[in-house]
Amino acid sequence: MADSQRRKPAPRTADGVMQAMDKRTELVRREVAAANAATDAKTARLKALRLEKEAQDAEAARLLAEQSPRPKSGKNKA
Repeated sequence: MADSQRRKPAPRTADGVMQAMDKRTELVRREVAAANAATDAKTARLKALRLEKEAQDAEAARLLAEQSPRPKSGKNKA
C-alpha cells in the first residue's frame, strides 16, 4: 500500500475526545433505557398473568366450596 493511500488518523483534540465520550455515553443511556423499558413491560405482563391466575383460583375455590356438601350440625343418630 502506498503512503498516499493510507488514511491519516484524525488529530486527537480535547473537543474530539469529549465528543466521542458524549456519543458513547448517550448510546449507553439509550441502551439502558431500552433495557429498563423491556424489563418494565415484562414485569407488567407477568403481574397481569399472576393476577388473572389468582382470580381464576379464587373463582375455582368459591365454586368448589359451593358444590361440596356441608357438614350436618348436631350429633349423629345411630
